Amino acid sequence: MRYREGRTVGLYTKVSPEEKEVIDRKMAQMGTTNLRAYLRKMAVDGYAVHLDLSSVVELVKLLRSISNNVNQIARRCNETRNLYAQDVEDLRRGYAQVWTGINKLLKKFEKL
Repeated sequence: MRYREGRTVGLYTKVSPEEKEVIDRKMAQMGTTNLRAYLRKMAVDGYAVHLDLSSVVELVKLLRSISNNVNQIARRCNETRNLYAQDVEDLRRGYAQVWTGINKLLKKFEKL
């Protein structure tokens, strides 16, 4: 048997029926029916993306905290009809932290 392009090393693996169905779906999405070409292309040129979402979790916590603060301030305003400058400053700082975190996160996504 003659190998094209110097391909002389065989790689063999087995997959489950479910994994094969996923591979078939992805091949269909790409419009290809050549399994060998698809697997070779994915193995050589494909890439796996691992996302560290810890910064997103921190942003969600910060947003919950800000939301709680807004609700407390709204209740106090409704009860006393007063809005304190310190409350507004606390919210401003919280929102600034959120935007700083979001900008850092977006820069990480740009590098993907």
